[in-house]
Amino acid sequence: MNDKDKDIVTPGRGLLFMKIGTHANEPLEEIIARKTKEIDDTGYAFWGYGGATCHPQKMVQPFANGFHRKGETIYLCMHEMNSRHFADQIRADEFSTDGIDWTTIPAPVNVLGSRYALVVKNLRRVEFDLPLHQTRVAIGNSMGISGDRYISGRVDKGCFEITEPDPSKDSRVVLIRLMAEIIKPYAVYVRNRT
Repeated sequence: MNDKDKDIVTPGRGLLFMKIGTHANEPLEEIIARKTKEIDDTGYAFWGYGGATCHPQKMVQPFANGFHRKGETIYLCMHEMNSRHFADQIRADEFSTDGIDWTTIPAPVNVLGSRYALVVKNLRRVEFDLPLHQTRVAIGNSMGISGDRYISGRVDKGCFEITEPDPSKDSRVVLIRLMAEIIKPYAVYVRNRT
């Protein structure tokens, strides 16, 4: 872990945590290779996902905007898991920041089997421990709940703020092996019109 990556686990910093694995029948290594090429070709990629816990307008955009106003970068910190996401590999051909006005997704960028996507750059392999007990949900109805309590069952992602270490809490640490910077417009809706 380089010094810049160490700064991520600093009280007051924001990050988006996500469990990742096979998605739309595509193995994780193939997704990483495809996204890396998209970033090389266009300067960014769309990292597709689903679920309301990181809704683009209600959660990710206001969360990321708040930290951006403070001059901070939001990182997507990803924890690999065994996944059996077998949705069809239908490519989204349009995106929207508000669900009303839609724009064509450029040909080099591909989002498969997803409702939403994070806008990312600088995707890279890393290796560091993220103490989930040292995070808290930063926005929404679950605001303030510690990350180790929030990430359970079917909840596999969240907008978190790093908190001060609390030695009285049991530590739940997850290994982060992939990371990216989240850039404006942070998160978008995606759809296929055909």
